[in-house]
Amino acid sequence: MQSYIEIKVPIRWEEPWFEDLRDMLDGVNIRWQRGYYHITMAFLDDSPRGVDLITGLNNRLHQTTAPTITFDKLDAFATGGGRRQVIHLTTTKAPAGFLALVEDIRSHFKAKGCTIQSAFRLHVTLGRVDDPRMNVRKLLDIISEVDLPATTLTLRDVEFRIFRGKTLATWKLPHSNA
Repeated sequence: MQSYIEIKVPIRWEEPWFEDLRDMLDGVNIRWQRGYYHITMAFLDDSPRGVDLITGLNNRLHQTTAPTITFDKLDAFATGGGRRQVIHLTTTKAPAGFLALVEDIRSHFKAKGCTIQSAFRLHVTLGRVDDPRMNVRKLLDIISEVDLPATTLTLRDVEFRIFRGKTLATWKLPHSNA
């Protein structure tokens, strides 16, 4: 069964920089993400039947405070053998604590016999480009013109979901007292 764990990123479709980005790419064949912005911490290509994954996630997430990430970069990467691109929001300074949490969760899944083929890439998908006129270099040239203000967000909501299916578990991470 394919499933994934994500942490939601509270950005809005109406953000001025996001509107500018869409305007600059008007006429390009893009499937824009409309809401439901998140970072996929681990995508499970397969997991053994009957294995309890949620207890281990509970143990990890109940002792974790909500990470704070400053998103300050628009970027793009190629998928599908370079035929498609993903436009995304990311950070130039990923918090070490968040990266350690992601690695701990991925290690938990692997120890339980799950198959994870994709490496972790800290990104929030904004749109998927399927346009033969575009490549990553062209996209980067265009998106570099967007005035993206650095935005610091605290990420509290975590979901473990079946791919294109139901939610298996949710968590609300507490704010740090620091």
